Amino acid sequence: MPIGVPKVPYRIPGDEEATWVDLYNVMYRERTLFLGQEIRCEITNHITGLMVYLSIEDGISDIFLFINSPGGWLISGMAIFDTMQTVTPDIYTICLGIAASMASFILLGGEPTKRIAFPHARIMLHQPASAYYRARTPEFLLEVEELHKVREMITRIYALRTGKPFWVVSEDMERDVFMSADEAKAYGLVDIVGDEMIDEHCDTDPVWFPEMFKDW
Repeated sequence: MPIGVPKVPYRIPGDEEATWVDLYNVMYRERTLFLGQEIRCEITNHITGLMVYLSIEDGISDIFLFINSPGGWLISGMAIFDTMQTVTPDIYTICLGIAASMASFILLGGEPTKRIAFPHARIMLHQPASAYYRARTPEFLLEVEELHKVREMITRIYALRTGKPFWVVSEDMERDVFMSADEAKAYGLVDIVGDEMIDEHCDTDPVWFPEMFKDW
């Protein structure tokens, strides 16, 4: 039997008593977002809308994006990536579970030095694929040309943000490349493995988590 979305007590500023609200609504108020499904238009609109709203509300405090996603639509992933580069707050990207395909691209798009993978997370990158392979020949040829342009653009971004040569990233994207958290750090996809943060802050406040976690 599905449990649905958990509810937790939360006191809205100005109210005297706490009310029971959806867990994710509380997390959003604490500037913590979740990408926990395949990347499609609906989840993209939710995440980009929240990023813009939180940026307008407070343009200084960091935003935390937790990622556990198998990837998804290319353009939807690009929309999230571009929004992350546009809003004024720094975006922490934190991989738990898996960040595959476009999800690894979004993970890469976090603020440099603030891209984190949990110790047992898996990260996978590969080249973008077309969904229009059944199109008629003229449309197919146009699609191939467009896909080639997009692939080159994505490869250049991977190369720029990881520090790897373009040709290395291009060759790696020819196939599915799965990496552990430590391998992803060595590759440049993330900056920190989660247990390193725990060790670093074991005797202090967990400053790399949202404020609400400091009392947990």
